[in-house]
Amino acid sequence: MYRFLLSRQWVILTLVALALIPTMIELGFWQFHRHENRVAQNALIADNLKAEPRPVEELTSPGHTVPRADYWRRVTATGTFDTAHEVVVRRRTSSDDQVGVHVLTPLVLRDGKVVLVNRGWVPAAADQHSFPSVPPAPKGEVTVTGRLKADETTGASGIKDLKGLPDRQVMLISSGQQAALIGREVLGGYLELTAPEPAGDTPR
Repeated sequence: MYRFLLSRQWVILTLVALALIPTMIELGFWQFHRHENRVAQNALIADNLKAEPRPVEELTSPGHTVPRADYWRRVTATGTFDTAHEVVVRRRTSSDDQVGVHVLTPLVLRDGKVVLVNRGWVPAAADQHSFPSVPPAPKGEVTVTGRLKADETTGASGIKDLKGLPDRQVMLISSGQQAALIGREVLGGYLELTAPEPAGDTPR
């Protein structure tokens, strides 16, 4: 009787193992493809960062969805910062993992269109409801360089676009949302500022 039960257990375990083999093979291929995609994405980012900067208007336009092939492309933009419509993006971490906000400032281009510029990270206000202390943007016409990024979505980021936030505070960087607030045409995506480099206590 004992031998019968033991042999029966081995038969069941063998059948379970055989049933799991296709699943394990499938998971192996999935991990392999994930690795391939990660390598390809890293190569794309590296190539885009090495490429010469191009005018932002050549790669995006109002309502445009920035394709993956253009993520992290180095771009330039010339215009005047519109600090009256500046907002902060909540719950963002700094390079040393402190939680604060990103400063998002519209740059009005010479043709009147706008590109959103992420000027960097600053600490949030102490009570989380007040607008934080934000270093001023450069005055007058400026030329900036940065990395082109796609509009943020809840699906891609996992961040919920909360309603009822304090004035001039947002959860996601959305060119469509800011176009409605500003009342101008806003280029799709946004520019993550790399130059001119922040000086003193400007955003980081």
